[in-house]
Amino acid sequence: MTDMSRVGEVRVLIVDDQAPFREAMRMVVDVTDGFVCVGEARTGVEAVELAASLRPDLVLIDVQMPVMDGLEATQRICRHNSAVRVFVLSTHESGDFEGPATAAGAAAFLPKSLFGMEVLSATWDRVGPDTEQAHQPERHPG
Repeated sequence: MTDMSRVGEVRVLIVDDQAPFREAMRMVVDVTDGFVCVGEARTGVEAVELAASLRPDLVLIDVQMPVMDGLEATQRICRHNSAVRVFVLSTHESGDFEGPATAAGAAAFLPKSLFGMEVLSATWDRVGPDTEQAHQPERHPG
């Protein structure tokens, strides 16, 4: 995938095993000012590989995927790039994955039902690299 990012844009890697949700996330990223999608992955293994080569600022990753789940992938991605922010997404709004996501290194846990332009921008504003809370996880009630 060609890197079309411009200076100052948040470079985003999208990770989900389901094509419809990857497409939906890409649409949100594409219409959100200051964000650009630099790659997509279908598995945690692909996510780890692409995160290493593309060096995104932000990874949007699903919790449940085949081969390697989003939590293990998050841990590996964060271990190799401490500057990256990972937002873990799930269809489960109960918060069952919030603690494990935080423990894996995620900056935020977001229920998929809440994901949109406003949530993406607001969450990045709170936990992005230029904020006081850059290393404190963002939590959204589920």
